[in-house]
Amino acid sequence: MEQQQLKRDLKNRHVQLIAIGGTIGTGLFLGSGKAIALAGPSIILAYLIVGTALFFVMRALGELLLSNAGYTSFTDFASEYIGPWAGYITGWTYWFCWIMTAMADIIAVGVYTQYWFDIPQWVPAIGCLVLLLLLNLLTVKLFGELEFWFAIIKVITIVALIIIGLIMLVTGFQTSSGAVSVENLWAHGGMFPNGIYGFLMAFQMVVFAFVGVELVGVSAAETADPQKNIPSAINKIPFRILLFYVGALFVILCINPWYEMSASSSPFVQVFTLAGIPIAAGIINFVVLTSAASAGNSGLFSTSRMLYNLGNNKQASPAFAKLNKNSVPSNALVISTIVVSAGALLSKLMPENAFSVVTTISAICFIWVWSIIIISHIIYKRKKRALHEASIFKAPLTPFINYVVLAFFAFLLMVMFISEATRTALLLTPIWFIVLFSIYKMKKR
Repeated sequence: MEQQQLKRDLKNRHVQLIAIGGTIGTGLFLGSGKAIALAGPSIILAYLIVGTALFFVMRALGELLLSNAGYTSFTDFASEYIGPWAGYITGWTYWFCWIMTAMADIIAVGVYTQYWFDIPQWVPAIGCLVLLLLLNLLTVKLFGELEFWFAIIKVITIVALIIIGLIMLVTGFQTSSGAVSVENLWAHGGMFPNGIYGFLMAFQMVVFAFVGVELVGVSAAETADPQKNIPSAINKIPFRILLFYVGALFVILCINPWYEMSASSSPFVQVFTLAGIPIAAGIINFVVLTSAASAGNSGLFSTSRMLYNLGNNKQASPAFAKLNKNSVPSNALVISTIVVSAGALLSKLMPENAFSVVTTISAICFIWVWSIIIISHIIYKRKKRALHEASIFKAPLTPFINYVVLAFFAFLLMVMFISEATRTALLLTPIWFIVLFSIYKMKKR
């Protein structure tokens, strides 16, 4: 007989590492090269600003999730506080976000595998997807284990980079570009070598680098002791941002002048190569491969849970709300996998700029999701004052900080409109929301 509830099989270590995995993605390993080329050393400030805004989003998310044990995701409180339409549109938008992201990352798995094996890229891409599907169909615990070890690999790589970089800094290590020094942060055109314009143009890639930070909220219904584990994971986000983003980029920019960073390759490879590690490219290729597989794994998990939630709330086919004997939403998982695999196979036919368009659309849709969380919290605090006062995990500086974060998100959309690289995607994205809202209105009739 099928179980009717998701199992709370994700332990504290799983939740902690899912939170870490959510704040370290391919955006850092690959996208930081392009971001540095645009912003120079001021990229550190961009990561700090976006990271701070998202910490307040996560605190709002944490308080809302813990205010009602029946919430399985942010679509539940969006429906309650904003309206059923918000839950419907946000649920499908989040599914769409991760479908886009998972497509890009599964393709990346195929590309990175070609570093070692001369085979068509779709073969390892589909192979990886099938393996992740089979493992996710077994138990949610296996998803937790996969993310645990994927995140461990990322953490070890970044910590190794920081340690090696600090040793080079303290010893005044000489590279082909000169001595490793803190002065490299300002000695080549200052902190803003490309002006404020260059600084602002880097924000889209920085936002994409933080995609997935809200995964803790999606895993809430399957987390053991959420009252303890969710606050613990969220409160450690500032430390993770300082270590993994600010720390890593600080070291990278001290070792190599910003203008020598290639926008098309990983700064991590360049640093390990300068340190005299001949197999640096191979090491980083493996790390980026696991990072892409991790993002694909997160994509399958989050899309299947969102479809399950939509099915449960009668906002999608009830078949998506059915669980297998392992309490996994197997129908939702299989459908999400098929959609991702179709995108993976079709991607060869897409133009060269498809990846940047897809990542921009994904970033814009994530801004919608994060904004819905903030708006829900504003309404929750106004309508459920007693519940807010009794909360063990109150979001700080509210409601003032909520309005500041929303203004910041509006500012990010303006920046994306100004940039030629992101303007097309920004103008295309409203089509998705118009179609969704039209479908919702028809269903209501």
